[in-house]
Amino acid sequence: MPPLLDAPSARPVLADLQTRLTAQGLALRPPPAEPTTCCGRGCNGCVWEGWLAAANWWRSEALALLAAAPP
Repeated sequence: MPPLLDAPSARPVLADLQTRLTAQGLALRPPPAEPTTCCGRGCNGCVWEGWLAAANWWRSEALALLAAAPP
């Protein structure tokens, strides 16, 4: 699965996974909260880079949990 690369495309993926987890009664902490401290200057190590890394990790965990769930 390709990595999540930006917030606009990541939001619906994370929301869909959260909905699927809830529908199957599976518990996983919520996806990471979006940052609120970005200055918009494109800093090296921007808070959005960290958020995307965390969002990709959460997506992997959610997909593994869904794959392991009984049908």
